[in-house]
Amino acid sequence: MNLGGFKNKEIVVDLTDGTVEYRTINENDAKKYIGGRGLGVKYVLDNGPEVEPLSPENILCIMTGPVTGSRSTMSGRLCVVTKSPLTGTVTDSHMGGWTAARLKWSGIDNVIVKGKSDKPVYLYIEDGKAELRDASGHWGTSTRTFIKSMKDQYGDKDLSVMAIGQAGENQVRFSCFINEHDRSAGRGGTAAVAGYKKLKGIVIKAAQKGNMPVPKLDSEYKDANKKALKAVLDGGLTAPNKGGLSVYGTNVLTNLINEVGALPTKNSQFSHWDEAEKHSGEFVNQNIHVKNNACHACPVACKIEVEVKEGKFKTRVESFEFESAWSLGANCLLSDANAIAYLIDRCNEYGLDTIELGHAFSITMEASEKGLIPEQLSWGDADAMVELSRKIAHREGVGGILAEGPARAAAAWGAPELSMSVKGQSIPAYDPRGIQGIGLGYATSNRGACHLRGYTVASEIAGIPEPTDRLKPEGKGELLKVFQDLLAFSDSMNICKFSSFSENAEHYAEQYSTMTGVPLTAEDVMKAGERIYNLERYYNNLAGFNKREDDFLPKRFTEEEASGNSAGHVSRMDIMLEEYYQVRGWKDGVVPEEKLRELGIIDPEEQLV
Repeated sequence: MNLGGFKNKEIVVDLTDGTVEYRTINENDAKKYIGGRGLGVKYVLDNGPEVEPLSPENILCIMTGPVTGSRSTMSGRLCVVTKSPLTGTVTDSHMGGWTAARLKWSGIDNVIVKGKSDKPVYLYIEDGKAELRDASGHWGTSTRTFIKSMKDQYGDKDLSVMAIGQAGENQVRFSCFINEHDRSAGRGGTAAVAGYKKLKGIVIKAAQKGNMPVPKLDSEYKDANKKALKAVLDGGLTAPNKGGLSVYGTNVLTNLINEVGALPTKNSQFSHWDEAEKHSGEFVNQNIHVKNNACHACPVACKIEVEVKEGKFKTRVESFEFESAWSLGANCLLSDANAIAYLIDRCNEYGLDTIELGHAFSITMEASEKGLIPEQLSWGDADAMVELSRKIAHREGVGGILAEGPARAAAAWGAPELSMSVKGQSIPAYDPRGIQGIGLGYATSNRGACHLRGYTVASEIAGIPEPTDRLKPEGKGELLKVFQDLLAFSDSMNICKFSSFSENAEHYAEQYSTMTGVPLTAEDVMKAGERIYNLERYYNNLAGFNKREDDFLPKRFTEEEASGNSAGHVSRMDIMLEEYYQVRGWKDGVVPEEKLRELGIIDPEEQLV
């Protein structure tokens, strides 16, 4: 392969045979699907959409992009792509920190894991080589205990570890990988796939010196990167030490979203909560904030590290994110920031998705309040939430039911309407009654309910790149498609999504072109993103998600009115979904053959069954 930015080397690990092989990357696939998310989805599709997520046949792809490990601003990301045990869809889950850069610096682009080991193992990577090593003595330990053991064994310098904890080992369907900086590949249950395969983690030893990705057009690349960096430095949200993300982290959104009446509260029974300010970014900054941390090549440093110095919730943890604070906070009527910090710490220790865990709590609280289950869990009971998180990670008692995911648990209790989920994945921190476009985004996300597939909130709340009316459903189909396609491209370059608050398709095109040597325009960026989004949808269609009813929102959002400054509103999916399908060129959620051919996903001569 003759593309800049790639090492052109993938590790293929067969856990059944205990073998490690190396292969090059298909250049045509890399050009079509860019890398990262897009190329990972192509691999998962080629592996077959009919596989069971928790089976030897499912594969786990750890993917970097063409600018990973380079000087490109905010390029410290990798993604884990697999068939999700939570949703049954294809999923990709992204991790920050330094793990991605060190994987690329080690001389490796991607790691593809298949099969199942008969004993616990971990993968050790150094100097472009990898080997499986025994993890039997580490099985049953937390993420941090395993990471510390690896640091003790291999030294802290130039080391990255992505690990699963007890939740992943016990195949909790919303378990996640955690690395040495408490960054997670949070959603979709990717760690459950690793736990099934008996893969405890991936350990990477790689120094930066001499191993940076080489741009094809170095002088032009420097210019492109300078333009992108300037956009980030000048951005209203991203400006270092001035923008909201840099000062308060993602939790800068709590008060703003609550004020407009779009903060889902008490399992989305309401969309405003007077107590939400007590776990807001401003409150955290004044009371428990310690410092801001950054990922590789990032000037924004949005990762907020907090410390609770005394009491039963004593902890020091990164990162007090908006989604985590909301799901464990307003969603459960818990306003104590100290308790929320401790619950985040527990999630990082066990390897649990904070969003999904908060929903596991809130459905249990509502079911308990309505007398649907014998277990008692009161709203905002932090001590009981701490204990229930342990039970879920270890599949004890009611924790075993909740470990299957809130959607499955609510259905098992005969009350599926309690689960605020789409395709089995629970919603994030934006109420779709108060922000219409994001509701359409939840419904049509290819990995289940998600704000990160198409962040229309940027336009509907922040006015980026231009303002739209958050309560108006018309036009949201077209708006969402633009966001979905752009972010599919940035995820495949593996640049942080927050770059999109300041950068645009032209910035991405210039960075990609000068790094790889493949000319790309802004229009090409959007077409590549459209191709990737349709590839995912094609996978899901083949996996059984092939009818209009699969793109839905819970009835609570379409039938029960919002509160606060969105009072009286419901989600108008009836208007938005039809418009979205027309803009996409889909037929009731299915990608037609002519669209697949138009985008080059299938060859002109290929016959579909």
